[in-house]
Amino acid sequence: QVQLVESGGGLVQAGGSLRLSCAASGRTLSTYAMGWFRQAPGKERESVAAIRWSGGNTYRDSVKGRFTISRDNAKNTVSLQMNSLKPEDTAVYYCAQSRDQYGRNWYDPAMYDYWGQGTQVTVSS
Repeated sequence: QVQLVESGGGLVQAGGSLRLSCAASGRTLSTYAMGWFRQAPGKERESVAAIRWSGGNTYRDSVKGRFTISRDNAKNTVSLQMNSLKPEDTAVYYCAQSRDQYGRNWYDPAMYDYWGQGTQVTVSS
């Protein structure tokens, strides 16, 4: 059984940084595309970033240049470094494992088989 566990969320002031981590058990992450999503209260879940099995990555426009997704295959983890945080980044952040190693349709939650429980990120103004 695959389990994904996020950590690293918290409260930070605008302009600050946080690093989220997602640890996997039950399956190696290296052969699958992985994604980060977020969901703010009253809003739909939205894609944030994805990383392919090859290491190539992609981001939603609003986080480009501020967020960086990476993976450590030896530790079976995926991370999201978030810099220059804004109040609009406030949400519960989820990591997820895609059923597609190439990360096709990476923005679509339906492409992901497994999800973590989420970690809260709150950015104060």
